Amino acid sequence: DFCMKQVLIKRGCAVAENIPAPQVEPDKILVRVANSCISIGTEMSGVRASSVPLWKRALKERDKVKKVLDMVAEKGVAQTRELVKGKLETGALVGYSAAGVVIGVGANVRDVKVGERVACAGAQCAHHAEIINVPRNLLVKIPEAVSFEEASTVTLGSIAMQGVRRAHTTLGECFVVIGLGVIGQFAVQML
Repeated sequence: DFCMKQVLIKRGCAVAENIPAPQVEPDKILVRVANSCISIGTEMSGVRASSVPLWKRALKERDKVKKVLDMVAEKGVAQTRELVKGKLETGALVGYSAAGVVIGVGANVRDVKVGERVACAGAQCAHHAEIINVPRNLLVKIPEAVSFEEASTVTLGSIAMQGVRRAHTTLGECFVVIGLGVIGQFAVQML
């Protein structure tokens, strides 16, 4: 086991911390990240939210308060307090779109090889980290003509594509895209 750097959000700040590197798991691919895409909207809102005091967050996020109260009923006040404190001190993982080189292939993965260039998606795995462990269905090989930097935006394009697909577009119809950030621009181009 060795350590790697990973970006975490803690109390309103993005910090790079040394954490244990992930290991190859069945049905997953280990990727050394060359580039990851920072989402100004999603990730900056997470940074801002993490700096808000807990009592203010509780007023806005009542569903999370209910979860904590349910946990108190099940585990007790002391254990719940320690769990919440631990989660706050650990920080939140960030990133959902990255590109890099395969350095390990898990059992049952037959169509990806060590050394291949890949783009990765998913808030549960494509973090801002030196090494990520990605399920096969959230990874695609990068064509030679595409740079790591360009490929690291794969998730933005897939979000726009999913929106266009869900709209059930057909030829000759008119559509309105509200919000012309990067994802909105991609959606307009696809439409």
